[in-house]
This record gives sequence, structure tokens and C-alpha cells, in this order.
Amino acid sequence: MADASAPQFRRAVVALSGGRTDRSIVALAADLAKPSHAEIIGVHVVEIDWTLPLDADVAGHDEGAQRVLDIAEATAEASRYRLETVLLQARDVGAALVDEATEREADLLIMGLPFRRRFGGDFAVGRTIPYVLKNARCAVWVIRESMAEEQA
Repeated sequence: MADASAPQFRRAVVALSGGRTDRSIVALAADLAKPSHAEIIGVHVVEIDWTLPLDADVAGHDEGAQRVLDIAEATAEASRYRLETVLLQARDVGAALVDEATEREADLLIMGLPFRRRFGGDFAVGRTIPYVLKNARCAVWVIRESMAEEQA
């Protein structure tokens, strides 16, 4: 029986960066999707430099990008859940994630945020997360990793 207090969604896009947070956000999405049999789509975006044409097949030849998708699929399988994976290439990661969530009619977009500091000690969020928070039509969850002991 589904827990009435658990968040419900029917389709979630999980942003895969290839970073330390990927496994935890995929496992979280899988656990939350089980009660309602929601669909989970893992999306990894390879950013294309402005010097290359957008239709250059950069993502298809990127072994690291395929490894990101393979790890996400294995993580979902370990949670006994199926994850559809998508590999995109775009000029801007944030815009590609928002577009994919819109096209898929997702009601949730989940992103991981590593804990990192810029030079000078300020916490760094980057540019992708603010863009997604401002432009996504669906709910957005940002899951920040724990601080390392030396950073606390």
C-alpha cells in the first residue's frame, strides 16, 4: 500500500551530470516512483561548444556520457526499478533539461547539487540550477549532497 505522505508524481526527469549526486537522486526517484508506478527518465546532456555545429555527433562518440547512463540504469535496477535513459547534446544544459521535461510532460524534475565552494569560500550553485528553477513548468527538486567533514 502506498504511503499517503509520500510525494506523488507520474513522470520525473532526473538530470544526470556524471557527478557524485547521480546515484543518490536516481535511487531516491526510484524509491518514490514505486508506489504509483511512475515513469523515470534519466537525462544526460553533453554541452556542445559554440565552435561546433549543433548537429555534430559529439554525444554519440562520448564514452563517458554512455558510462553516466549505464551507472544510472544500474542504480535504478539495484532499487528494482526501470529507468529510461536519454542522451542529449545542446548548447545549454539548463535549457535542454527544461525542454526535455516539457516535451515529456514531466511533473517533476530532479537535480543533484554537489557541495562545492568557489575561490574565496562562497557556496557555488552554478548556472544550470538557477536557469531550471526559473524556467521549468513542473516542480523542481534540487538535492544537495552533504558537506564533507573538512568543509563543515
